[in-house]
Amino acid sequence: MAFTLRGDDAVQELQPSPIPAPYWVGFSSSAAKLVNIPLNDNGYPKDESWLEVLAGNSLQTQSSQFPHPIATVYSGHQFGVWAGQLGDGRAILLGEIADQELQLKGAGKTLYSRMGDGRAVLRSSIREFLCSEAMHALGIPTSRALSVVGSDLPVLRESIETAAVCARLAPSFMRVGHFEHFASTQNIARLKELADLLIDQHYPDCRIAKDPYLELFQQICQRNANLVAQWQAVGFCHGVLNSDNISVLGITIDYGPFGFLDQFQIDHICNHSDQGGRYAYHRQPQIMHWNMACLASAFIPLLELDRSQEESQELLTKALSQFPVVYGQTWQSLFRQKLGLMTAQEDDVQLIESLLQAMHDSKVDFTQLFRGLADININAPVTEIKMRNDFLDRDAIDQWFADYIARLKSESSIDAERKLNMNAVNPKYVLRNHLAQVAIEKAQHKDFSEVTKLLKILESPFDEQEQYTEYASPPPPDLSAIEVSCSS
Repeated sequence: MAFTLRGDDAVQELQPSPIPAPYWVGFSSSAAKLVNIPLNDNGYPKDESWLEVLAGNSLQTQSSQFPHPIATVYSGHQFGVWAGQLGDGRAILLGEIADQELQLKGAGKTLYSRMGDGRAVLRSSIREFLCSEAMHALGIPTSRALSVVGSDLPVLRESIETAAVCARLAPSFMRVGHFEHFASTQNIARLKELADLLIDQHYPDCRIAKDPYLELFQQICQRNANLVAQWQAVGFCHGVLNSDNISVLGITIDYGPFGFLDQFQIDHICNHSDQGGRYAYHRQPQIMHWNMACLASAFIPLLELDRSQEESQELLTKALSQFPVVYGQTWQSLFRQKLGLMTAQEDDVQLIESLLQAMHDSKVDFTQLFRGLADININAPVTEIKMRNDFLDRDAIDQWFADYIARLKSESSIDAERKLNMNAVNPKYVLRNHLAQVAIEKAQHKDFSEVTKLLKILESPFDEQEQYTEYASPPPPDLSAIEVSCSS
């Protein structure tokens, strides 16, 4: 069921603000199947009234009604500082369809918009649409993007742009910030109601646990530890890991100034607004752990229902200490898979970290490097490995390749089998910023063909797709430094 808390202290009931003359920019037939929307031969809804609904202009199709749209209140920490009350400032939850919450991003002002206009622009909407579906295809838990609907309605950002509405799907958009809000206002009744709602709808096994709320916290931590390990393994940078942008389902939400790594830099910052590098690539696990600590603070009143504050804090601290353990185990497992290793050995972490350090020192392309490792012939000389030419310190990388090949031989690795396994976890295609930028620039001139083509390519990221090989290439020099900020 969709978010069911009601009352002025939890939600605002409101209507989306219409946009004039809406038109399709992008539509995901894959996401549409998730919610059972029948499609025509062109991959768009047979029921044309869906365009008006997903634009925020209507609340009814031939088969679905959304009579009670809401915006929810939450609070949170932004860039490590308590920001107080926040909320759905540009997102409106229409309701539920096929066990998914349907939310419109950019559908107008809410009570929680603060100084914002509640609108989204075409460029950010296209980026979220494409990345949501790309992450799903990569096997990473994420909200889905059903569509982008555009309009010529002008919207002021750094310059005048045009409006767009991105329709998002998720089992729930509940966040760490929802719990922080009711804990900060000392509304324990609402806090308990929220936790019970989450358990009943998404963590039913917690209900039979000895301590349901402690078990709920532990499972949320575990999911988010696994999630951030998956981000690291594909070179994904979220960009704004504020506590209000963290899902309590352990899924990726709120795509803003994200970026996939091109030239590998361990301290890469994808968000131009993040001047201190708080959310740099290498800090994402630490920051997710910090956000789980924020959630732990919000859970203290729940555990205090049955015990003292001191005991509650001790239990939550102990549970929180498992986050780096789970993260480390998942990270090692994922990178072993990326290297085609079938067994676990003590020196594997050193092998992985040595490669990442060499990649950092030489700014080697992250996605291409791991994809290319699958082509190594373990019976050929190291000097025949073409990728060695991408590294500045040739002697050092030759030694690494020699150690790697020896490691593969130690488990009797077979080239053909290993290649199949590695190509199933190392994508050939990711949403590089320069690819998104080309699609955006064409879309700004009403040419949406590149959005459609990119979506098709990114839906099969592990396949060779020989006709699209140029989309696997690093950015050209003039597009290698695209900057994205929180305003995007």
